Amino acid sequence: MKVNWRELFPEPIRTILGRMPPALLEQVEEVRIREGRPLEINAGNTYHFLTPQGCPTGNPEEAYVPQKEVTHRLLDLISNHSLYTLEEELRKGFITIPGGHRIGLAGRTVLSGGRVEYLRDINGFNVRVAREVHGVADRILPYLLDMKSGQVLHTLILSPPQQGKTTLLRDLARQISSGTKLTGGTELVQGIRPRLKVGIVDERSEIAGSYKGVPGFDVGPRTDVMDGCPKAEGMMMMLRSMSPDVLIVDEIGRPEDAEAVMEALHAGVSVIATAHGRDLSELSARPALRTLITEQMFQRYVQLQRTSRGMTFRLADGKMRGLQLTGAGGEAFG
Repeated sequence: MKVNWRELFPEPIRTILGRMPPALLEQVEEVRIREGRPLEINAGNTYHFLTPQGCPTGNPEEAYVPQKEVTHRLLDLISNHSLYTLEEELRKGFITIPGGHRIGLAGRTVLSGGRVEYLRDINGFNVRVAREVHGVADRILPYLLDMKSGQVLHTLILSPPQQGKTTLLRDLARQISSGTKLTGGTELVQGIRPRLKVGIVDERSEIAGSYKGVPGFDVGPRTDVMDGCPKAEGMMMMLRSMSPDVLIVDEIGRPEDAEAVMEALHAGVSVIATAHGRDLSELSARPALRTLITEQMFQRYVQLQRTSRGMTFRLADGKMRGLQLTGAGGEAFG
């Protein structure tokens, strides 16, 4: 289900966004709304406040300031007029809406037994705009394939937040599932075995952008999606019921995630996963991921970085040795 993300907002925020310079509007990744504080956007990894005229500014005193009436209307819109139906999402601190857009929430927590029961007095929103970019995986995918067997290599993609990991996963799923790039025609992906079944475990509904279980993004014709399910449990469900050739999962990090990845690898299923981290040494310091790295369970590591030139990547093998790359946009690291 395609959703115009600007329609998510109440007036006057919707109008302010519509007044933005078109080139800047196209780059918007986040809209941050804080009650009684300036309206802020993240566009192209650069932050700006917005004036009532939709002009970017670095001066918070010039910016539009949403008040309680606007934030209450926004909460009403994203909850479809019923906060009660979002009890589980409020406990997690975010809501995923049709189109794969995720809205982070801030407010007062209510605790029960020392754990967060739900959020109340919500006054802060971070709307993360989801987009699909066909072809973003073109340069990377050839390095993730075993050209002799046509199998997808076990891969871990790492970067800090907002460097493009989820966008890359989405296009990898599409290309692996279809066996074609489909960027300007039907171009076969060289080296990939045809008719690979792909399983996506989409805990936060961001990869496939599912609405009522149906993906809103193009994730390929042979792709099954386990939507809104905890990663570890979802991976096990996929292995038991859908017999995927390739399993795709976003942001692993907990011990149960690592155990599920190990189970999948031992079952002969190729795994492509992402994790938050600046580099492999940082990931190795996390107990849940250390075993996967030290036992060389992954055959490829892809480190992403966004620059003014766009997405760049560095690549290493399972022993963390840099690989020699060809073409633009990539380099080896070890």
